[in-house]
Amino acid sequence: MSGLFITLEGPEGAGKSTNRDYLARKLEAQGLEVVLSREPGGTPLAERVRELLLTPNAEPMAADTELLLVFAARAQHIAQVIAPALARGCVVLCDRFTDATYAYQGGGRGLSEARISQLEDFVQGDLRPDLTLVFDLPIEVGLSRAAARGRLDRFEQEGSNFFNAVRQTYLKRAQAAPERYRIVDAAQPLEQVQVALDALLPTILELSRG
Repeated sequence: MSGLFITLEGPEGAGKSTNRDYLARKLEAQGLEVVLSREPGGTPLAERVRELLLTPNAEPMAADTELLLVFAARAQHIAQVIAPALARGCVVLCDRFTDATYAYQGGGRGLSEARISQLEDFVQGDLRPDLTLVFDLPIEVGLSRAAARGRLDRFEQEGSNFFNAVRQTYLKRAQAAPERYRIVDAAQPLEQVQVALDALLPTILELSRG
């Protein structure tokens, strides 16, 4: 695959979607073809799975059910969107990917990394992001921003222990592989976050040249 795969990660209220769109405009201005997507979701079928995962329901969802649904949506997303775009040489900017699974289903739900890793290998093969931007902020700030958007989804209704585990898992993964991850301080005003993204553009452009 000749394209560039960049994922944007972080907890609720981190501004991933807004900054994904900002980064896309910057890259398109450099003449690159950019494909925007998100997880869970990214295709009509995967978006239906997203609804199952995010909509509060009277029937509790088992952690293993959640994990398998996430990877089912991911398999469809890779086959229909990510792999074809990378084969065309595009830059794929994805709002969340498998790091979110390690953070939410691993850290938050307490499922083993080994189980997630097995599914990662099965569904993705050798596909891994070339660069992952982790938008980090205190959980109380992120949850306040999420609440301001309106009704909370099934994950946003979790408590502080859950989100502390999510945040710490993201940071742990970033610290373990600094060559792939960049941590962005998402607690700053949006303008300052985007200044930080501007500073990353040379790195991204260099990666896009192979």
